[in-house]
Amino acid sequence: MKLRLAKLITGLLLLPLCIALSMTLWRAGAILAQSPTRLPMLHAFACVSGIVLWAIIWLFLPPMTRTYVLGHELTHALWAMLFGGKASGLKVTERGGSVRVSKNNAWITLAPYFFPLYTFVVALLWMLSVWLFPPVRPYAPIFLFWIGLTWSFHITFTLRFLAFNQPDIREHGRLFSYALIYALNLLSIGAALTAVGSWSFPEAFADLMDNLHRLGAAAHTFYGWALTRLPRLS
Repeated sequence: MKLRLAKLITGLLLLPLCIALSMTLWRAGAILAQSPTRLPMLHAFACVSGIVLWAIIWLFLPPMTRTYVLGHELTHALWAMLFGGKASGLKVTERGGSVRVSKNNAWITLAPYFFPLYTFVVALLWMLSVWLFPPVRPYAPIFLFWIGLTWSFHITFTLRFLAFNQPDIREHGRLFSYALIYALNLLSIGAALTAVGSWSFPEAFADLMDNLHRLGAAAHTFYGWALTRLPRLS
């Protein structure tokens, strides 16, 4: 009971972070549109092209369910190992999959819904490529295309599976689960766009902190206004 109450409170506290992350992601998209190349908005166009291509695949071609299930179960395994656990017995079929993990918590259980594994792989490949071969920087639009495609792949399947009564969500409470999933999805795509785009991580973090500060100031102003109104209402 105490644990569920703690998760409910945590879910409420995550709501301002969700709003601040939404504002920062909007800013990241605006900066992405300011393409540093000779072609205006090339970076944004590449990312949107990936999203559009996946939308066409999703609407008109057979669903890549096995690919998603593989990523889903691998994400469980990855996060279990990040928390010092072990994973084994990976099974993947068109109807679903499974993996045995020696540890379990909210992060491991909900990881496939908030951690886009394939997008992470694309962003990691980009960072390694830039580190090992700096001349590849002009090819950032290629990676942004794949980031757009893989992240939209993740989002469509996540929404599809969340539409059902998932036991993972029931286990940790809807408010906590949905707030965490929303916040970390925005954080993941924001981090991927920052890694490949022209915005630095310190700049993105500073923007997020500024948004949280502005939300706090707005809440404080509203609280002061409400206190002045309450005596009149009573």
